[in-house]
Amino acid sequence: MKLKINKIFWVLLILIIGSGFSWLSVRWSRHNVAELSRWRNSKLSPVIMIPGSSATENRFDRLVAKLNQGNKSPHSLLKIRVTNDDQLHYSGRIRPGDNEPIIVVGFENNHDGYQNIKQQARRFNIAFKALSQTYNFNNFKAIGHSNGGLIYTRFLENEFAQYRYRIRLKRLMTIGSPYNFNEKTIDHKTQMLSEMIHTRSRLPQAMTVYSIAGTQTYNSDGLVPLASVEAGKYIFQGRVKHYTAISVSGADAQHSDLPQNQQVVALIKQDVLDHPVKKQASTNTPYLNQRVN
Repeated sequence: MKLKINKIFWVLLILIIGSGFSWLSVRWSRHNVAELSRWRNSKLSPVIMIPGSSATENRFDRLVAKLNQGNKSPHSLLKIRVTNDDQLHYSGRIRPGDNEPIIVVGFENNHDGYQNIKQQARRFNIAFKALSQTYNFNNFKAIGHSNGGLIYTRFLENEFAQYRYRIRLKRLMTIGSPYNFNEKTIDHKTQMLSEMIHTRSRLPQAMTVYSIAGTQTYNSDGLVPLASVEAGKYIFQGRVKHYTAISVSGADAQHSDLPQNQQVVALIKQDVLDHPVKKQASTNTPYLNQRVN
């Protein structure tokens, strides 16, 4: 009799455990289906910006103000500061119903140098992973000023593969990014440029890239040599869907002023944002637009 009771007990226990696992499995499946549906139907398409060396997450405040000027549906602004202990510190917010917010990611360690750029790209990945999990966007646009463009390129070549099948980078705009650092010719390639060329096959092929160079003088924006910015073509050209090199001259063509340059603002509205405006010709701030597919 005792043996029979023990047998019934174990049978009931197995049935209860089996039912529990089945319930958990169904709940997990429903949750995954809901998350997948939310991701697929997401209308959110943020513009994620990275500032250059010595700049903070406040670097693009003037640019965002200009993008929002006269805009009936202004872009929200969310800022993230990644500290040296890999922690994320948020300020600002994404307004409900805003499908194209602007997100700026800055770093406590915002110093120059290739080793720091590697660390900043790794830390940007921490922020990007948190953003993708929180907001479930399936595509985004990217802007990097100066070293921010280098950080983005390093991220795309070394970190982005883990997101490639669920998040699409639509457009990347680099502004005054020194792909060959301070070299004035391509005759000598820095270690960074050589490595980025070597690993260019990892770049997402479907994206469009715009490379903006400032020409305060004929060969420089006052800080970054024009040839160094143009060296980016050896990384992107022939690898991505479209590569466009653009030279901006006239007022505010100096390196630090480029993000606020009126022509750059117009190019962002025209080529980066999802609702472009028609480009207006200007005789005050001329620029050269050279398209290379």
